[in-house]
Amino acid sequence: MKTVLINCSPKKSFCASSYFIFLQKMFVRGNKVTEHLRTPADDERILNQVRDAQAVVFALPLYVDSIPSHVLRFLEKMEAFCRENNLHLTVYCIANNGFIEGKQNEPLMQVFEHFCARAELAWGGGVGIGGGVMLNVTRILFVVQAGLLLLNILLSVSHGGTFFPRDSWISFGENTALLLFFNLGVLFFLGRMGQYISRTAFAGKKYTRILIPSFVFILFADIFFIIISLFEGGLFRGWLSKKEIS
Repeated sequence: MKTVLINCSPKKSFCASSYFIFLQKMFVRGNKVTEHLRTPADDERILNQVRDAQAVVFALPLYVDSIPSHVLRFLEKMEAFCRENNLHLTVYCIANNGFIEGKQNEPLMQVFEHFCARAELAWGGGVGIGGGVMLNVTRILFVVQAGLLLLNILLSVSHGGTFFPRDSWISFGENTALLLFFNLGVLFFLGRMGQYISRTAFAGKKYTRILIPSFVFILFADIFFIIISLFEGGLFRGWLSKKEIS
């Protein structure tokens, strides 16, 4: 069985959609192909991969309660392509947003459900994830913590110590357990959907979120987006963003 997992984020790298595809692939059996849909130049390559696939998984962010415009254009081409080649795929969706509740992704899920009905494809369901940006940050923190652990091990060895500095390993274990807890809902529902994808069966729509209290999420999200806006032209017209000379 072949499953094509399509990262539909317009970002080139370090996007939440790529993180969720990485997790989803761990739970899907058979041949798995990952593609990145960013521009119309990607359309033909991806459609050729879809030609002999049994399941397609779209991973994408919520944009204004719907799908990004470049994904809409691709779906129009995919509908015609599937009709011309008499394809009968099962379509799944992993939607994420910057809000706290995964239920915010319901309108996006409905777009894919209606697309499947129009294109005469099987709708397999999906997972809607709240706090996607913050969950994506947890993988970066894990890499940083692993790097710090390795540095502490090297320092311990260089000073005639041991390969297993106790305090460093305890700290790494505690932080890893905390990050894992934040991701438990996502891991559970992606694991569940992976079993359905492997059988091209109907998984239904499920919603989850980062497992932290809402008031904590809102505080850290506000700080994060204020910092980002300073560099990308949002708050105060991006005082720290790079300006182009006209």
